Amino acid sequence: MIFGMGVVNGKTKVRVDFGFHGVLLRLQSCQVSIKNEVNIIFKNAVDVLFGGLTYWLVGYGMGFGSEPGSNSVVGVGYYFLDASEKDMGFLFSSFFFQLAFATTSATIVSGAMAERATLEAYVVFSLVSSLIYALPSRWLWYKGGWLKQMGALDIAGSAVVHILGGTNGLVATLLMGPRIGVFKPGTKEPKMGYPTNALLGMFMLWGVWWGWLGFNCGSTYGITGGKWKLSSRAAAATLLASMGGGTVGIVYSWLMRNGKIEIRYTLDGVLGSLVSISALCSLARPWESLLIGTVGGYLAILGGELIGRLRIDDPVGVVTVHVVGGVWGMLTVGLFLRPDRVAGLTNYAGIKR
Repeated sequence: MIFGMGVVNGKTKVRVDFGFHGVLLRLQSCQVSIKNEVNIIFKNAVDVLFGGLTYWLVGYGMGFGSEPGSNSVVGVGYYFLDASEKDMGFLFSSFFFQLAFATTSATIVSGAMAERATLEAYVVFSLVSSLIYALPSRWLWYKGGWLKQMGALDIAGSAVVHILGGTNGLVATLLMGPRIGVFKPGTKEPKMGYPTNALLGMFMLWGVWWGWLGFNCGSTYGITGGKWKLSSRAAAATLLASMGGGTVGIVYSWLMRNGKIEIRYTLDGVLGSLVSISALCSLARPWESLLIGTVGGYLAILGGELIGRLRIDDPVGVVTVHVVGGVWGMLTVGLFLRPDRVAGLTNYAGIKR
C-alpha cells in the first residue's frame, strides 16, 4: 500500500495505491499535468479491468495452451480458464502471475499515450493488449515456444514485458502525434504535476520493491528445490542494478545541468536499470548486476535526449526506459550468461555444465 499527498487549489488530497500498478500509475500520473492526472490513473484501472478480462477469456490460452492445434507461435486451450482440484494450484498461480505481467505491459503504454487518447479508444486498446502480450510470452516462456527452443532466455520480462510495452508505446505516440503546444517555438515543456510524488513512486519501486522485487524474485515460480536461492540472487541483483542506474542519473544531471539535479534523469536512470536487469536477474553476479544497471540507466537517459531531438512526444519516458533498457537487458544475457546448476534455467540455451 502506498500513501501520498498533494495540494490542489489549496486543498490537500490523499491517495492510496496498491502494489506494482499503484507504483507505476503514481510515476505516470505525477509526471503529467495536474488536469490529466485522474484521467491517466483511471486508464491504468481500465488496463486491469478490460485487459484482465480478455486475458482470462482467451489470452492465457494463447500463451500457454497445449491442446490440439497449438504450436510454437500460439496456443490453443485454457479458454475461460478453470481447473480441477488436481491442477488448480499451478494453473491459477500461473494465471495470476502472467495476468500481472500482461496488464503491466499495457500500463506501460498508457504513459506514452498520456494526455491524448480518449477513454473509449483506450478501452479498445486494453481489450486487445493482453492478447498482444500472449504471443511473446509463449515464444519465450512456454516450453515449446520457438524462441525458447532456440535457447533465448528472459527470466523476468526485459523483452516479453518491457520491449513489448515500449514498442507499443512508440507506435501509439507516433500515431497520435505530440500534445498540443509541445515542440512549438516559444512553448515551454509541460511541467510535472507532482514532482515530489513522482519521486515517492520511484522510491517505492527502488527502496521497498513491492513491484520489481515481486516480479524478478517471483519469476523463479517457487521456492522449493533450490529456487529460493535464485530468488535471493534476483533480489540482490535487482537492488544493485538500481543503485548503478540511480547513481548515473544523478551524476549525469549534475554534469550536464551545471550542478543542478533534474528529477527525470534519476527516474529514467533507476527505471532503465530495473528493466535491464530483469532478463538475467536470477543468474547475474553482483558486479555484473551493478554494471548492467549502470549501463542500462545511462542508455535510458541518452535515449530520452534522442527522443526529444527527434520530436517524439513521450511524456514519461516509456520508449527510452522500456525499449532501450529491454534491448540492453537481452544483450546482457549473451554477454554474462553462465550455466545454472540450481534449477536448470539455462538448459534450453544448451548450457548445462
